[in-house]
Amino acid sequence: MSIIKPQTLKGFRDFLPKEAAQRQWLRNIMSKVCETWGYEPLETPTLEPLELFAGQIGEDEKLFFKFKDQGGRDVALRYDQTVPTCRVIGQYNNQLIYPFRRYQIQPTFRAEKPQKGRYREFTQFDIDIFGVASPSADAEVIAVTLDIYKKLGFKRAVALINNRDLMKDVPYTAIASIDKLKKIGEEGVIGEMMKKGIEKGKAVSYLKYVQNIQPDKTIQIIFDYLESSGFSKDWYKFEPTLARSFSYSQGPIWEIVIPEYDENSSVGGGERYDALIEKISRQKVAGTGIGIGFDRTLESALACGLVPDFKSISNVLVTVFSQELWNESIKISNSIRRNNISVELYPDAQIRLDKQLKYANKKGIRYVVIAGPEEIKLNVVKLKDMKTGEQKTVRLENIINLKF
Repeated sequence: MSIIKPQTLKGFRDFLPKEAAQRQWLRNIMSKVCETWGYEPLETPTLEPLELFAGQIGEDEKLFFKFKDQGGRDVALRYDQTVPTCRVIGQYNNQLIYPFRRYQIQPTFRAEKPQKGRYREFTQFDIDIFGVASPSADAEVIAVTLDIYKKLGFKRAVALINNRDLMKDVPYTAIASIDKLKKIGEEGVIGEMMKKGIEKGKAVSYLKYVQNIQPDKTIQIIFDYLESSGFSKDWYKFEPTLARSFSYSQGPIWEIVIPEYDENSSVGGGERYDALIEKISRQKVAGTGIGIGFDRTLESALACGLVPDFKSISNVLVTVFSQELWNESIKISNSIRRNNISVELYPDAQIRLDKQLKYANKKGIRYVVIAGPEEIKLNVVKLKDMKTGEQKTVRLENIINLKF
């Protein structure tokens, strides 16, 4: 029998308790901000028919995780959350109330080469509004996103904003190349367009045309909304060469960068995609939204020192003095827990008390409750502060007054 090496597949990750706690912290803040703006949660299946995604994404369709299921159907893992939500619009249109605001946070899967910051399974956080054609909807999504980064504690996040309607005379193949301008430079962009069959003179003119685009009324409506929402002008700016490479992008497009972390790499991007909704759902419903890179945002927050230090979710460890007092320890832990305090009961009555205290130290549990025969008789416990080393005798009901 061969021995299986314990390891994850390339591009896939485990999250140990501390990392999982950090992710939960981020998820909770992002969800809370969305809900304060009136957005509701939505979830869609991990597996969808391949035909749902095919022809919708653009050049990156080579990154689909696709296969045949046991029934011989062509299926794909969730590539993004926008396309499945367009399916939801068509499938449940008569059950939704418009304007329909939704946020969604689930794993997405892309078969790309694993490298730093790029994984084959990663979490995406989407915010969208459906049923509003006005640029005010685009502006609101941008405002919600900036509010998230403000609530996370970043000094500044910047929305780089453009309008794909200003590029209506530029073919998509050229737009997809121009979108890489920051990464590969002007010569790289022109060279890539030429490889796609665009004559050099045309490639140069497309790039110059886009570089000289000026803000239009749509951009101004968005800027006015953001200013009225309390964001200073250094939180948003017009970016003429921002193109967004998705083939379904139309109207306002934007990306979010965090200057204090990396001003050359975005943590999320959004666009209007009315035509995609109609194509998939067969419903004429306006839609706009953003996909936020959850992992990238957490990485930024960690680098900027914004993430709390998660050691243990437990505030208190109730020790077991002896086998004879096991049931008393159970009662004590339940009594503390009923006051909504996170408490662990050491699960083995055979382990010496000093080892139980070492366990509390390793896990970062600050308070330890010790109850021997004398304490039980007097209806008190010994409370040890593992941070200061102080130990005192208190009545059990006084534990709820501690500052956790």
